[in-house]
Amino acid sequence: MEVEVDTSRGLPSFTIVGLPDTAVQESRERVQAAIKNDGLAFPRHRVTVNLAPADLRKEGPAYDLPIALGVLAASEHIPLDQLKHSIAVGELSLDGSLRHVRGILPMAALALEQGYPYLLVPAVDAEEAALVEGIDVLPVTSLTALVNHLTNINVIKPLKVSSKPHDSIIYAMDFQEVRGQESAKRALEVAAAGGHNVLMIGPPGAGKTLLARALPSILPSMMFEEALEVTRIYSVAAQLPPEVPLLRSRPFRAPHHTISHAGLVGGNNWPRPGEISLAHRGVLFLDELPEFGRQVLEVLRQPLEDKLVTISRARGSLSFPANFMLVAAMNPCPCGYYGNSERNCTCTMSTITRYQKRISGPLLDRIDIHIEVPKVDFEKLTGNRTGEKSSIIQSRVDEARSKQLIRFQSSSQVCNADMGPREVRQYCDPGVDGLNLLRQAMKKLNLTARGYHRVLKLSRTIADMTGEESIQPAYLAEALQYRPRRWMETGQP
Repeated sequence: MEVEVDTSRGLPSFTIVGLPDTAVQESRERVQAAIKNDGLAFPRHRVTVNLAPADLRKEGPAYDLPIALGVLAASEHIPLDQLKHSIAVGELSLDGSLRHVRGILPMAALALEQGYPYLLVPAVDAEEAALVEGIDVLPVTSLTALVNHLTNINVIKPLKVSSKPHDSIIYAMDFQEVRGQESAKRALEVAAAGGHNVLMIGPPGAGKTLLARALPSILPSMMFEEALEVTRIYSVAAQLPPEVPLLRSRPFRAPHHTISHAGLVGGNNWPRPGEISLAHRGVLFLDELPEFGRQVLEVLRQPLEDKLVTISRARGSLSFPANFMLVAAMNPCPCGYYGNSERNCTCTMSTITRYQKRISGPLLDRIDIHIEVPKVDFEKLTGNRTGEKSSIIQSRVDEARSKQLIRFQSSSQVCNADMGPREVRQYCDPGVDGLNLLRQAMKKLNLTARGYHRVLKLSRTIADMTGEESIQPAYLAEALQYRPRRWMETGQP
């Protein structure tokens, strides 16, 4: 966006054109008050502000500072040459101080891309903007301080911050606290090692939610580039804490099942990131999966494949990244005890079938790992024996991910779950014995082409975890054990 300001003779007026919304129109009052309260004279002429390009709607208070600078330059309070190589953004208070605005990190990246050497931002947002290397970020506390800088009275020095993560991350839940459920822990370790989607099925109180909340503690730490991607999304969505310029822990999003279609994928009059984008490079946890609206669940199908969501509105179309791990949990029936040997199910077969069919087959086919989470035995629940710490499991996951980073270093893939058909043919050769096993599985399990590829991706991850280059039949057998049970596909026991 470019802010153009013109002053001409006539009755005093202040007009903003260029499709401004209400917040931008209100900039007139904030700019006038800030200039006057800073001891500067507002032009007593006709002032016209044009926000270019004129056919794109402008929203938000981030235009306050550039409008004020344009007015001061047009009235010759500050030299215009000082602004030619800078980009300014910020919301003005009535006393002239600058407040936080969202989306600073993407703006800094765009300024660098456009070749601007200087970026003028509110001081509270300077650390976030300084994460982009190659551009000088000037932290501005007030309009007066900026005028003094531009007139060389008191020069503001560029902010320099350390961009590399260094603090240890404290997780809310550790796998050591989960009693029993060894098979479910193994499945989640495989999922973390390859970035695979997971569906946990079991009775109420078995620990499905606890397992899901402990999953981030075994995921690999984010690389700096991944942290920048996530921080940009949270900055645009205005969910970046002011005291945290860079998000270092992987996101964990757990929306309620009453969430709307727009809340999950993004929306609004001008598209904003939804929960699937806020879970980028992290975990999207959907508890009580069948309770989500069918339309809400179906919109997940395309992002799960493309790792990207495109939102189109009459005013424009925007694409947001959505490369997340889907972790879902559900009961086998409304009462939760279908197939339980210790407690009778009170649901009718028609009720069970309707409940299970709320999740479509195509969506189930996009989930790599389906595991049953049974009730925890009393001895395991009350025993003194604890499981492995998350840090130990995370070290094994890191080793498997490091092999994948080397394997995909010349492509955009990060983990095995991102592989396309070409990479599957190149890196997932099952061998003669494996092909015979897969041929039988295709017939008995009725695998689709997508399901066949997902079994190969999963077996590649298991091989990486064991340090093997070739995929053994045992790895394929374990991967096939994670496919959905027949009753989940047909609704029949």
